[in-house]
Amino acid sequence: MERVDHWRLFGAPRPGRAERFGRLVGLRVLRIPGVRRVLVVAGSTDRLRDLLVRPVSLHPTRRAVIVVAYWRAPRRGWSNGIGPLDHLCRHRVALPGRGRGTAVVTVRLSRPAQLREVLRAALDALVPGRPLPAPAGPSLTSHGTLPAYLSAGGTVLLGELVGSPDIRAHDVLLRGATGGGGVRAGTPAYAVEWQATQHGIQTPDGTPAVLVDACRVNPRGRRPDCYQPDAPRVRLDFVPAARHPGAGAYPLDGPGVTAPVLGTLRRTGVVDCPELPDAEPLAVAALLVQIAMTGAVLAVPALPERVAGLIAPELRALLTAPVPDGGGLALEARSVRQRRAALRGHATAFALPRLASAVFPQLGPVPSVSAILSTRRPERLPEAVRMLVAQTYPELEIVLCLHGVELPEPVRATLADSGRPYEIVRVPGAASFGAALGAATRRARGSLVSKFDDDDSYAAEHVWDLVLARHYSGATLVGKGSEFVHLETRGVTLRRPSGTAESDCQVVAGGTILIARGDLEAVGGWRPVPRSVDLGLLDRVRRNGGDIYRTHPLGYVYHRRATGHTWDPGEDYFLDTASAYWPGLPAEVLGEVDVPPGRPAPDQRSGSANARPDRS
Repeated sequence: MERVDHWRLFGAPRPGRAERFGRLVGLRVLRIPGVRRVLVVAGSTDRLRDLLVRPVSLHPTRRAVIVVAYWRAPRRGWSNGIGPLDHLCRHRVALPGRGRGTAVVTVRLSRPAQLREVLRAALDALVPGRPLPAPAGPSLTSHGTLPAYLSAGGTVLLGELVGSPDIRAHDVLLRGATGGGGVRAGTPAYAVEWQATQHGIQTPDGTPAVLVDACRVNPRGRRPDCYQPDAPRVRLDFVPAARHPGAGAYPLDGPGVTAPVLGTLRRTGVVDCPELPDAEPLAVAALLVQIAMTGAVLAVPALPERVAGLIAPELRALLTAPVPDGGGLALEARSVRQRRAALRGHATAFALPRLASAVFPQLGPVPSVSAILSTRRPERLPEAVRMLVAQTYPELEIVLCLHGVELPEPVRATLADSGRPYEIVRVPGAASFGAALGAATRRARGSLVSKFDDDDSYAAEHVWDLVLARHYSGATLVGKGSEFVHLETRGVTLRRPSGTAESDCQVVAGGTILIARGDLEAVGGWRPVPRSVDLGLLDRVRRNGGDIYRTHPLGYVYHRRATGHTWDPGEDYFLDTASAYWPGLPAEVLGEVDVPPGRPAPDQRSGSANARPDRS
């Protein structure tokens, strides 16, 4: 293939109403010379995030008016203040009364600051943005360059790099190819220095790495109909440098996936990549990784060797594997596996600490998680503990709360042989469920806490899914919907509506809750009630201004058993609302395998996969 310098998506689906309005407004920055005032008009918050990686965001300003033409609240009644901003004199946040419409943030400073810093503070008033918790972590500073993967929390310095006589000024320093100015002699200013490119870094030994800001590029807003057999399918084309790129083309040396492309990919099932250029391997690899992070399934018949070498092995194997035919659940499972591999292999929050591990070996690349399981039923423990031990998340502690029961010896042996840290907490049977969870949380040591139920099914990647969603959503609490329900008496698994995946919401399944321990304690912790403990926590999070996010539903199955449940509307309640049925518990529901080519997707309207269960 001849040299290329642009790319485009051919055959893109027609955008929805909100996206059409966002494209009409676009992104505009008006700077008023001499007075350091700026007016920013963005069609959506996605477009406002794009401004963070544009050079104009590095210009200083004292007054800024930021207008988002179409803003939508994460939930009804949501509001939040702007983030920290030095030398703030006055600010105003004006949100539409019905939760959607035009939002305006006005800021006035006593001293100039980078527009990027002002945007970062303004975004806190418009979208959730909690960073992942960490007991220790390096500071990240970019010196004289603005890479596309630098998150809103990263710092950009221009001019001379100044050290500090009391403490190292910077831990990880990114420099452009031409350098970012001199370094003042004296105290060392940094511990790690890497050469930064638009889409990655070049380590001192010459090894390149692709990085992506997952807070900007992620599967948020992905439409559930993307997995239907008639879902849009687009083609990724590369435009030769000698040819005019035409409308809808993007420069290969640009930031990659931006807000307009995100709008397209949210409605796209499969992106075909019939031919990839061997030139500019870092830019091509970064583009593929970003598309994979959105959840759109990539079909790549062949990866050029230089491009393949820059992609994480787990993701590389998925990109070149055949795409499941016919759409449906098999395609959805492929999408989930692909975005998971892209996020944990290339998201800045996970990849940079991993790359710096030689210098900071004690700092883990992922936050620690405590999985809390409280039970009154020792007969459920062997299977429940087995699923906990099988989790692939590396920093997982198991906290087992025995609620008036004893620990079976086989379960004790399983925990001892698991290689994972664990805690056994005993509470009297008379204690409420909420009090038991509180006792278990006090003994937990993880930065994040996740609740498990003893009678549901969890795939091995379940905790990873929650941590990734916590990162790119910035929500206070994340979880999954109880879309997949297994009726044990009938031996059938069904799928039913349970809200919209990859979106802000009001409720998630209680057995999938993940929240930072600090946030949990800040809202008052678990309520000491005998039932509806999960709803009690969700209500506390909402009342304290927190955000709730629902990620994809795969990997969690809610079970209904003959032994009865606290909430029991009857099996007909689930059968009447189901959209698909499967005998047993298919592996695809747990999102762990791909359907071989040629085999029908299990939720297609054909064969026994959708035969309605006998109600007798």
